[in-house]
Amino acid sequence: MSFIFMTEIERKFLTQSDAFKTEASRSFRIKQGFLNTDPERTVRVRLKGQQGFITVKGKSSEDGLLRFEWEKEISKTEAESLLLLCERGVIDKMRYEVPYGNHIVEVDEFFGDNVGLVVAEIELNHPTEIFKKPQWLGEEVTGQVKYYNAQLSKEPYNTWKK
Repeated sequence: MSFIFMTEIERKFLTQSDAFKTEASRSFRIKQGFLNTDPERTVRVRLKGQQGFITVKGKSSEDGLLRFEWEKEISKTEAESLLLLCERGVIDKMRYEVPYGNHIVEVDEFFGDNVGLVVAEIELNHPTEIFKKPQWLGEEVTGQVKYYNAQLSKEPYNTWKK
């Protein structure tokens, strides 16, 4: 089994349309829960298709761009067992991977208590990297905690005052 240890550099955006769906190279269902949602560190369990993962993320930088991340692949059975131990509010979403320029834009369409929310993320090589934005990319929400999956598990989109 492999693991990833890195500093994650990403920007988050809302979408303006669902045009990303026709541009996606692949998509898959994700179910994830959190064993710990402390702001200093979150511990996530994810079932992505037939693969399981456990991930530890550190606190985000003040601008929301940088964050420590450690991830290890685990078996589907292990992920399913750990999901039963997670805090309330398991996230269910469809992820679309959209090639754009030198990047893959990951677009998450949420279901359940977060239905109606669609968030796009783009991982960068450095915090000041310039990249071309797809036309369907909308308002930037990088650093806005309410859009973090750990927060969505506690305060889902359907509870927000519109």
